[in-house]
Amino acid sequence: MFGLAALCFLLLQTGASGFGLSSGESLSHQEITKRAILNTTVQTCRALALAEGKDFTFPSLTVDAVAAACEASKSSKSFLQTIQLIQSKNKQVDLTLFSQARYHMDNEQILEGRKIITDGLAAVKASNREQNFEAAREKLGQILHPLQDFYSHSNWVEMGNQLPNSNLIRSDTNVGNIAAESRATCRNCNGDDCRNNILEDILREMIITSGYFDFVPFSSSKPKGKCSHGGFLDRTSNIEPKGGINKDTLDSSHGHLHMEAANVAIAATSELLEDIRGAAGDKPFLQMMGISRGSSKALCFVIDTTGSMSDDIAAVRTVTSDIIDRRVGTQDEPSVYILVPFNDPDFGPLTRTTDPEVFRNAINSLTATGGGDFPEMSLSGLQLALTGAPPSSEIFLFTDAAAKDVHLRSTVLALIEQTKTVVNFMITAVLGFRRRRQSDDSLQQQQQQPISRMARSDAQLYRDLAQASGGLAIEVSKSELLEATSIITQTSSSSLVTLLQAARNPGKAENFTFTIDESVKNLTVYITGNSVTFTLISPSGVSQESTNTTGSLITASQSVGNFKTLQLKQQVGLWEIQMVSTNPYILKVVGESPVDFLFNFLEESQGPFGGFDVVDNRPRAGVNGSLMVTLTGSESATVTEVILVESSGSGEVNGNVEAQGGGDFLAHFDRIPAEEFVVLVKGQSNNGSSRMSSTNFQRQSPTNIRASAVTVTSPDSDSVLVPGTPLSVPFTVMTSGAGGTFSIQATNDQSFPSTFPSSLMLETDGSANGTVNLTAPLNTASGTVVTLTISAEASGGADTNYVVRRFTVLETVTDITKPVCELLSLQSNCSDNCVLSMWELSVQVTDGANGTGVDRITLRQGNGTLNTSLATDNENITLVSYNASCCSPDVELVVVDRVGNVATCFYSVRKTAATSSQAVTVATATNSPQPPTVAAVESLSNRAAQSFLVCLSITVLGLSLTF
Repeated sequence: MFGLAALCFLLLQTGASGFGLSSGESLSHQEITKRAILNTTVQTCRALALAEGKDFTFPSLTVDAVAAACEASKSSKSFLQTIQLIQSKNKQVDLTLFSQARYHMDNEQILEGRKIITDGLAAVKASNREQNFEAAREKLGQILHPLQDFYSHSNWVEMGNQLPNSNLIRSDTNVGNIAAESRATCRNCNGDDCRNNILEDILREMIITSGYFDFVPFSSSKPKGKCSHGGFLDRTSNIEPKGGINKDTLDSSHGHLHMEAANVAIAATSELLEDIRGAAGDKPFLQMMGISRGSSKALCFVIDTTGSMSDDIAAVRTVTSDIIDRRVGTQDEPSVYILVPFNDPDFGPLTRTTDPEVFRNAINSLTATGGGDFPEMSLSGLQLALTGAPPSSEIFLFTDAAAKDVHLRSTVLALIEQTKTVVNFMITAVLGFRRRRQSDDSLQQQQQQPISRMARSDAQLYRDLAQASGGLAIEVSKSELLEATSIITQTSSSSLVTLLQAARNPGKAENFTFTIDESVKNLTVYITGNSVTFTLISPSGVSQESTNTTGSLITASQSVGNFKTLQLKQQVGLWEIQMVSTNPYILKVVGESPVDFLFNFLEESQGPFGGFDVVDNRPRAGVNGSLMVTLTGSESATVTEVILVESSGSGEVNGNVEAQGGGDFLAHFDRIPAEEFVVLVKGQSNNGSSRMSSTNFQRQSPTNIRASAVTVTSPDSDSVLVPGTPLSVPFTVMTSGAGGTFSIQATNDQSFPSTFPSSLMLETDGSANGTVNLTAPLNTASGTVVTLTISAEASGGADTNYVVRRFTVLETVTDITKPVCELLSLQSNCSDNCVLSMWELSVQVTDGANGTGVDRITLRQGNGTLNTSLATDNENITLVSYNASCCSPDVELVVVDRVGNVATCFYSVRKTAATSSQAVTVATATNSPQPPTVAAVESLSNRAAQSFLVCLSITVLGLSLTF
């Protein structure tokens, strides 16, 4: 609410030092974004705790501390991953859209910039309603850039404003008086001193202006008398009036106001996040931020539902019920449940729910029917799951048939790499030889035959995809499926880390080592392959052969089909496993540990600002490169080595590691391998029992990475699809190698109609442009997200790369006004003994004559009873009744309409000291940046005492505002 925000700002205003930064340090978009996200997340978790009657202690401003305060410690990695994605999309605006003034609020394009924000905000809310959180995060990052730039690139702070311009996130209000094109706004700076270059009448009359920017030499695009952005890249700053007004850093033209602008930008970012939170609800908002009180992982099943799969579906039902019964209410409860059925010719729809009973019922409703020819649409179902599941998920695909849609192989590989998702294939019965329409007796007889006697070539695609993702291809008979699935799902955990993974095809004798640190629990070895033997050697030198089932190193083992799992004795130090086999095999060593890592490849920016860009597809092969590694789950651990290890060989490339602070480590490599590889991180962590001692640790990325001489890019400017209206998606293909004809494939997970060039001709070291035209059908629901994967493949399939774009389908929003609360009555008998007295109120809520209608009314504050009903004579009116003990004298209603417009309505009944009478205080949230009205002043004074403690807590966090 605006009043509370204003009060907290007045109580907490401490100047530029409020962020805890030493003199000379500037705040970037990334830091502003992170602090606002942490602030809003803390407020959300506090509200949930108080609603549950729990105490809440404000944590320090770190990802791990905030996740722990939210009772979601296992979500710290996914929370950090979410923050990094939003930060990355924010930064990309500077990298790919730096010349478009509206994305930066330059050139006085304030209204155009606001339209980007409000249109994007509508897309974020629509995506959240459909639980399409990844698309919501991407769009959120993009719209935060112009919002934050407004406070650095305009004169909002110079006019003395210390609160955000809330009208930037609303399209139905006046953003302020913007300078006319003919009106002069600046004078020349006094040499390098630009403190007083904005004209006095502009500041006095509260006229909004922003600096003009053009990086083209000798540009004269700035109108006469206008302010410039400033800085060495801005060519307009050398045109009268010379200088600039930006506050991007402490060294900028108006750098003396950098911290003030950053303070207000954090407040504005928090305000926008609060609006999203209000529209979504507290728990969905936390889901969007990657926070769940159970496991951060999804439980995702992709299931073949053709006629011969009845036994498999029955096994999945049993496993599902077991997982739900064991994990619901525990720290390992999945954050979301996802189901994708497929057969031929259909696949989907995707079921995504946080309710385990909804998921159980969806599994129970599956029936195995139909099927004629052998192959099925397995990759289409997998594609839908990869785009619908959270990043870094684990997917289980069940089938007994080959893939009919093999053309999606490159798309699926691209999505596996882009999402870093592990895919396990549970393969049963006959591959390449299934007969649908045989008798039950002959079918049962066939299902019990050993896999080794069946055709196996069609399984190779699944094995390849499993290996690429860091998953397993488990081949069992139908009678063995339940046992195999139970084994692998029981050991799945949100804190599961990969210590070692290697694949050999053909198999050969080879020795592998892996280091176990004290944080690792439930140490497990997975082996898939036939006729594989091994010898284990512990750190103490004790060995055990695979033929010895009673040795001291293996505490439990199970074998089913081609799948073997070993539970190892917990022993810290360097282990060795000596593998012997001439058959293909996969070796995987995992354990449970909070210590893990995130990574992103970086490349030198080709934009005007320098620095590094995040590579969100395949890195360039054969050249030097950089990798940013972020440790999670430990504040004391340090990285000592980052190694790129060939997935199917012994080749390694060692990186030069530089600590960046805050758990970040930058590794430089003199070359990126052309062969498929994984990232291996080694380091040291303090011993939990003594700060003077430390143990070595190692972690490995499960996803295999391919480098490429091909680059595919597509700008992020347009990411909203209007139903029935084609959207042109431009893309560029570049090669640093030989030219030729490059095959183009563009697929989307919703099967929307699209057109694109089948090939592009590139010169050596050249580039070419193409366009995908994508159309959402007229009946597509608003909030639907379509994931488009564009891939380019060199002649002969020697090299390929891709780009992944997400688009939100959004019907044109005409309802831009928020709902309105009207107090009908308030009655109370409050006395000095509040326990024995009650109060109640009645409120009428409407969404206007042209509104979409009220969707949801919830309590953000208040411990009473809330009831809602539609008015008998008018369905556009919602009646609200609320009653509570006088010990809980305040209530705050959050009202959301069907397109996500949010209103907060505050009511209070308190006994005033002056009159000893009951005073009713009403304050309805406003999105206007004007000072609080007289009517709201009493509300602020009555609420000051309770709000002050909240504000003090926020001061400890180093924040300026709470909303």
